[in-house]
Amino acid sequence: MKFAPFSYLRATDAAEAVRLFAEAREAAGGARFIAGGQSLLPALAFRLDQPATLIDIGPIASLRGVTLDGGRLRIGALTTHAMIERDPLIARHAPILAHAATFVAHAAIRNRGTIGGSICNADPAAEMPAVAVALGARLHLLGPKGARVVEADGFFRGYYETLRAEDELLTHIEVPIAAPAARWAFGELARRRGDYALAGVAVCWAAAPRIVWFGVGDGPRRDGAAEAALATGATAAEIAHVALAGIEVASDHATDAATRAQIARVVLRRALVQAGLAA
Repeated sequence: MKFAPFSYLRATDAAEAVRLFAEAREAAGGARFIAGGQSLLPALAFRLDQPATLIDIGPIASLRGVTLDGGRLRIGALTTHAMIERDPLIARHAPILAHAATFVAHAAIRNRGTIGGSICNADPAAEMPAVAVALGARLHLLGPKGARVVEADGFFRGYYETLRAEDELLTHIEVPIAAPAARWAFGELARRRGDYALAGVAVCWAAAPRIVWFGVGDGPRRDGAAEAALATGATAAEIAHVALAGIEVASDHATDAATRAQIARVVLRRALVQAGLAA
């Protein structure tokens, strides 16, 4: 299908992008930010979204790249999944992020798609939102009222819904540097490598374990029961047995809730064993 007509503007910095959005928002049809476009462009093609204005933030170099900032990694929102796969700072200080990036779609998508776009799109089966929660990431937003910081744990509100206001721009993600004793595990199951996961899990254990599901419900969800079991030295089978308590598992065209829950528990058990986090 063809896109509906829209105006196209390019921003040269984050402040200009926010200003252009505010100006365009007053016109009928509203506006959207676009960077990699891997989710937005298909929506435009099927006319599921028909903004009057697209504001291209791709040229903003300051929103791209990875640096060390004190005791945290600073990851620009426009950093692509391919860059995350290869970045030496991420490999050293947040290796789960580099590993998870290899599961994102296919190479062509990873070369264009951005971590910020994935987080803001909040697809419940996407890897990056769950890993951000597992890492205890902080999300930096810029809007007409200024800048604010939101914890990734609590940012995701449901299917494709977040705490980001429509006129706010995600500028960068802050991730704590992994301590020498920190451990992690990651696993997912998809029909084919590169497809969205039927169920997946990201586990980070620094001061305390964080176990975060993706692909099982309406967004990334921490599993308190499984975290408590892991912290007390339970076996992987015991942790999997108590997992998903109080979490609503979704049924969809791919599989029913009972099957998805069983898949999720197997993925968790295998990931914990392979990472040496539980026997």
